Amino acid sequence: MFKAVINAETLRDAIDSVSSLVDEVKFSISENGLELKAVDPANVAMVSLKIGSDAFEYFKADQGEIGVDLVRLSDVLSMADRGENVQLELDEESHKLKIGVGSLSYTLSLIDPTAIRKEPRIPDLDLPAHVTLPGGELRRAVKAAEKVSDHVILGVSDEGFYMEAKGDIDSLKLKIPSTELLGMKPGEARSLFSLDYLQDMSKSISKAGEVTLEMGIDYPLRVTFKLGQSVDINYLLAPRIEQE
Repeated sequence: MFKAVINAETLRDAIDSVSSLVDEVKFSISENGLELKAVDPANVAMVSLKIGSDAFEYFKADQGEIGVDLVRLSDVLSMADRGENVQLELDEESHKLKIGVGSLSYTLSLIDPTAIRKEPRIPDLDLPAHVTLPGGELRRAVKAAEKVSDHVILGVSDEGFYMEAKGDIDSLKLKIPSTELLGMKPGEARSLFSLDYLQDMSKSISKAGEVTLEMGIDYPLRVTFKLGQSVDINYLLAPRIEQE
């Protein structure tokens, strides 16, 4: 059984944070809420999402799994007006998800969870350097770097956080001193990343009041942030090998 009511914008923002990387996911349902882990087709980026039961106006569920096409779900959620709630109910016999948006009622066919790519094992990384900054600030920096190159260096020094992008003609440097960061754990960190992935991630990150980046030397980037009080998102992005 699964029956829930949630603010449409909350659910839409949560789904958008995942659909930027993957189209189909397997939601694990429990009395604590909804949870998923997924990896993009190129095995470059992972995402984990937790929508706690507290994020819902109403939530009642048994343990289970459902496979969802995020593109089709996003299309349905786009019909909701700002401030409107969405009703969700699982019809176990037909294996469909009933979605109510205002006076509209949709029936979304679900995917067999066993047909969806297996959930990735999120590696347990001890990344030495952490910085916390406003989500909008990171989004602005990524958009600026895109105008110069298709990849970017992210790093941490004793002075703070920095970003470097070098193109054939132009270059960009961003430095945020430690005194202007929301939080910082100094450590050696410098890695090269694809801006395509950072751009997709930063759309959701920009809605977060603060985002924490965890880095090392040529290590993956871990990005952690919350949307509201009860939606937790975690990205892991593999580094590119820096060319001499």
